[in-house]
Amino acid sequence: MSKVQKRSQLQYTDNVFLFVPNLIGYTRIILASLSLYYMKWHPKVCVTLYCISCLLDAVDGNAARYFDQCNKFGAVLDMVTDSSHYMHMYSSMTAGSTSHKKLSESDYKFLHLYYNSSTVLFIMCAGNELFFVILYFLKFLPEPSVAWYYLLAASGVICFAKQFINVVQIVNASKVLATIDKEDRQKALSAKEQ
Repeated sequence: MSKVQKRSQLQYTDNVFLFVPNLIGYTRIILASLSLYYMKWHPKVCVTLYCISCLLDAVDGNAARYFDQCNKFGAVLDMVTDSSHYMHMYSSMTAGSTSHKKLSESDYKFLHLYYNSSTVLFIMCAGNELFFVILYFLKFLPEPSVAWYYLLAASGVICFAKQFINVVQIVNASKVLATIDKEDRQKALSAKEQ
């Protein structure tokens, strides 16, 4: 079977639960769970599993586009495994957007850059995770070198910026949902009056 035939076979499966990006999502959940299991006594295994799970977050969306398997279940699965932007994604879907990453130019410019530059998105997400991984590793290092603290500081700045973006997402999503709620209430009141 040729590469094109294999891709075509994967592309046109009817079972959404077996779409390639969703299989990647399940793998992320399993790896993150195993990471928690090893957390107390085996930091190298814990961090390795956790990092693989995080890196797969960058792969699932690409797989969805490559195999033409973008789907609502997969979007929610991704949202659950990366819960920091739940409200932003929910508001985007409620507003009729096909993706939480599609923002208009009038939206916050740094959110637009964050979602439209894969390099910026990767650096922000990787730096955020690196900060927490370094904090975890420092617990097990008896005498960490200064380099660890420089890495902690650099990734800490990125982590702070990522948390700022999370707050902006929540505020923006809250405004979108409030606007939709207001419009729905006005429609319902108009329908009652008729």
